[in-house]
Amino acid sequence: MAAKISPSILSADFARLAEEVALISDTADWVHVDVMDNHFVPNLTLGLPVVEALLKHSALPLDCHLMIEDPDRWAPAYAEAGAGSVTIHAEAAKAPIRTLRAIRAAGARAGLGINPATPVEPYEDLLGEIDMLLIMTVEPGFGGQKFLDVVLPKVRRARQMIAGRDLPVWLQVDGGVSAETIERCAEAGADVFVAGNAVYGADDPAEAVRNLRAKAEAAAGD
Repeated sequence: MAAKISPSILSADFARLAEEVALISDTADWVHVDVMDNHFVPNLTLGLPVVEALLKHSALPLDCHLMIEDPDRWAPAYAEAGAGSVTIHAEAAKAPIRTLRAIRAAGARAGLGINPATPVEPYEDLLGEIDMLLIMTVEPGFGGQKFLDVVLPKVRRARQMIAGRDLPVWLQVDGGVSAETIERCAEAGADVFVAGNAVYGADDPAEAVRNLRAKAEAAAGD
């Protein structure tokens, strides 16, 4: 599967979100939107009203990553609003199957996210209910963190689980993904890459996306 790059607007200028998204509209595949509630993670970012506004101005589908308590209540609304993908966290969901099915029923791709210390194996039986599995490669909550290499074996195991069931599930990594780390992620089996500072901290965000994609695809092809 070809690499997909999903720049995170957590590292963008919140006062200019439409313009920041436009900068990567010709090179990125998705726009990653980190929704944080200051409860599930120790940070507060943006929510559904901002997503609804951004949907009117984005040429790319929105990849909404809900780092919130009670995603069972809130996640379907993001799909109903028009998000292309909605990811909930396994650690927060009380009724994950019902919620994942509701996301899909509303027309979005359903994602399941797991934190660095959360094992992936207990969720193998849910692979048929999702379109994407997100492995956090930093502790969720803040951008600009150092990539955790300790998570790479879990990425490999996740890829093996997906391949073993022959499912079209994307494997996403989020946290510390950069030109220095994306190759290791691709070699481990990831095919969707969230990058914040590596894109929006660059002088040319569009070119940064091209560079990340080239590195990921070269590593995956080795």
